[in-house]
Amino acid sequence: MASKSMQPYWPVCRKPFLFCLSLATILVLPYLLFWGYAGKPLVNHVLPKEKIFSMIESQSTPSRDHEDEPSLSTDSTFLDQNGPADEELERCDPSKAVLKVFMYDLPPEFHFGLMSWNDDGNSVWPDIRTKIPDYPGGLNLQHSIEYWLTLDLLSSKFSDPSGPCSAVRVEDSREADVVFVPFFSSLSYNRHSKIIPPKTVSTNKLLQKKLVQFLTAQKEWKRSGGRDHIIMAHHPNSMLDARTKLWPCMFILADFGRYFPHVANVEKDVIAPYKHLITTFVNDSSGFDDRPTLLYFQGAIYRKDGGSIRQELFYLLRDEKDVHFSFGSIGGNGISEATRGMHASKFCLNIAGDTPSSNRLFDAIASHCIPVIISDDIELPYEDILDYSKFCVFVRTSDAVKKGFLIKLIRGISREDWTQMWQRLKEVEGYYEFQYPSKKDDAVQMIWQAVARKVPAIRLKVHRSRRFSRFDVSNRTSTPFKVFI
Repeated sequence: MASKSMQPYWPVCRKPFLFCLSLATILVLPYLLFWGYAGKPLVNHVLPKEKIFSMIESQSTPSRDHEDEPSLSTDSTFLDQNGPADEELERCDPSKAVLKVFMYDLPPEFHFGLMSWNDDGNSVWPDIRTKIPDYPGGLNLQHSIEYWLTLDLLSSKFSDPSGPCSAVRVEDSREADVVFVPFFSSLSYNRHSKIIPPKTVSTNKLLQKKLVQFLTAQKEWKRSGGRDHIIMAHHPNSMLDARTKLWPCMFILADFGRYFPHVANVEKDVIAPYKHLITTFVNDSSGFDDRPTLLYFQGAIYRKDGGSIRQELFYLLRDEKDVHFSFGSIGGNGISEATRGMHASKFCLNIAGDTPSSNRLFDAIASHCIPVIISDDIELPYEDILDYSKFCVFVRTSDAVKKGFLIKLIRGISREDWTQMWQRLKEVEGYYEFQYPSKKDDAVQMIWQAVARKVPAIRLKVHRSRRFSRFDVSNRTSTPFKVFI
């Protein structure tokens, strides 16, 4: 039986008036604050950086229903889901950078010297305030990420840097999150792979040998075992001789097609976009009916390795009346023809070639032509935070070569579905634009942000590797331990 002396639930005021008033305030105030907070939009509340990282990491869990996927906050440092703002040029605020980068002052022969830039003997770097050396054109441009990232780091040291700065250069490597190696390896392969007599080895091979000797002798490399070093090798054939010697580093690549899994993989490395070659479709208002070509492909048809599917698809699709499938190259008016063709097409084929990736995907994105990706082993830039299924169509190779399968699939996509993907393409196209000065969430900033998301894993590996290295117990003499600081 309940006790007769039990007190009522709400406290009874037996103290003076001021005490009761204070108690009532304490009880009521949290409810007022709660309802005041709940009535405001979430985007108006600034999230601390730790919350942003937590939100990004949560995106790695796949959702069964795409429409129910959580969106990143518009305050996120890494990604605005509405796409980068057009023509937005922010001022760099180094205190807000997500990545501190130490960059080696390699001799010019490793970077701008490969572009025939001649230093004055007093500086390793060109004065990019007065003149920026031109990167070679043509197909060289598609693998030019080394050029754009280096320019961005150099400009981050200006007293009045323009543009955003996800990454800033620091002078003390101990303060850095990562160590950047400014070797223009793709350009080295493209332009310096031939042996020129009386030399017996190519400049490209010689530079790789020098680079390995330099890096492995540096205290920064020894401190982390190279795990925090960034090496750009975007061309599939770049760094062929050095990659197996420097594999603990983080590579920035186009794909993993020509790498052993222990040398390069999605866990430790970053996939970066190609620089598209065709002209961006500016002020695109073309609708479904304004693009007469259903499906477009122009390029090399006869390829080796996984690219043999191109030939099979050519024979399957060549007689379809609203499909353009033909050989083409960048020679002559090739780029202009491809620009006109993609801008007039609803869907653009991106088929595996000699490697899983190609520049064609990024040409399609710049054209707002829905990419149809037929490449089972392709890896895509920023896919940890970007859902490509909302603006691309993926087809398994085994299905694509079935007679009638591909064309039936494409014809079955409704006007409404196409329009949604087309609109999404226009929202994300800026994430694949390389430019200097860099702009908010363009390709340069997105690559730096992708690197930043790898930093916690790098630190984990480095810290684990130090478990037994702090105290040297193998050389005990008169002193019990030797401490490594």
